[in-house]
Amino acid sequence: MTEKFTAKKFLEKVVINSGVGRLSQQPSFEDKVLPMVMRDVAILGGQKPQVRKAKKSIAGFKIRENQIVGVRATLRGDKMVDFFERFITIALPRVRDFTGLSVESVDRGGVLNVGMKEHLVFPEINPEDTTLIFPLQITIVPKLKDREKALAGFKSLGVPFKK
Repeated sequence: MTEKFTAKKFLEKVVINSGVGRLSQQPSFEDKVLPMVMRDVAILGGQKPQVRKAKKSIAGFKIRENQIVGVRATLRGDKMVDFFERFITIALPRVRDFTGLSVESVDRGGVLNVGMKEHLVFPEINPEDTTLIFPLQITIVPKLKDREKALAGFKSLGVPFKK
């Protein structure tokens, strides 16, 4: 018999992450581009995201120490549950050619990682208001640290996996 999970009891946190390393090469990045990315991530998560900076310089990627390379919002509690339900029921079905998430998206610790090419699949983002399309990385961390139990929990919460 499968156990019925609720999102609040099953999930520990949801992390919304967006890398802006390539965008940082644009002129007026910190004046125009970064605030736009932060605004859109704040709309998605319901809270202001953190700015993430490079810890060390990497010449091959043209990254300098303390250069802004991404924004991150960690959601817990009610905001986490609201975002998770919107993500599963609204955003994923809006992804072009979506056939389900791969079971390999869940790692050994039970963490589900989903990368999205554009953030416009969320209905709260108005395409007319944003001139910038950027990718998102969504990490869903369950309280269970076992892959098989986490997979069963994700399936009972309605996460669409490929068959």
